[in-house]
Amino acid sequence: MKMRYFSFLMFLMLGVYAFAQKDVTQFLGIPVDGTKTEMVQKLKAKGFKYNSTYDWLEGEFNGREVVLLIATNNNKVWRVAVRDKWTMDETNIKIRYNDLCRQFAKNEKYCSLNDNPLLSEEENIGYEMLVNNKRYESAYFQSPKTISTLSEEERQEMLSATGLHEKDLDSLSAKSLDDLTDVFVGYLGENYWSKKMVWFMIDGEGVEYRIVIFYDNEYNHADGEDL
Repeated sequence: MKMRYFSFLMFLMLGVYAFAQKDVTQFLGIPVDGTKTEMVQKLKAKGFKYNSTYDWLEGEFNGREVVLLIATNNNKVWRVAVRDKWTMDETNIKIRYNDLCRQFAKNEKYCSLNDNPLLSEEENIGYEMLVNNKRYESAYFQSPKTISTLSEEERQEMLSATGLHEKDLDSLSAKSLDDLTDVFVGYLGENYWSKKMVWFMIDGEGVEYRIVIFYDNEYNHADGEDL
């Protein structure tokens, strides 16, 4: 059993790159990928309105009026930025920031990269941002899929990429499969799904502030290839 388990794990690692690349960051269920034109059309289908004057989309997200800005690299979308349409004062931005931290913390789709991002009531963000150039942000990555949550199509695709067959999974005990899933997910989270970044920050405009949330597909982000 140990040798079969080890061999199975090695096959998974060999084939994991082809599978992982297809699991990219999503915004409202839409992969942050493809061309900007394609992304705009998909977002319009979700109810957002395109503003040609500013080249952004407008609508509602998570109970707020927002604008969406799309960033590309080599004609591929790598970021969707969700910016609050309206600014607010320091007291309210701290409440909004902390509310978002709690919402992400309880959402099983995300793994936090922060220890304790909540802001205290005593935090003087206006002073810190203006004088000390402090940036207030909280970062996450969208959780990887486990073997048990894969669709039948994805399951077969992963097995095909690794050169395995369904019987290889069936021959493993429930505990071995659970252990394998933990290792598999941990490996992917560290090496691949960190490419599925979602983070937000406080953007300051004088004494007024707003939140900007970034949905980043790091696979499409520039990495010096054009230098």
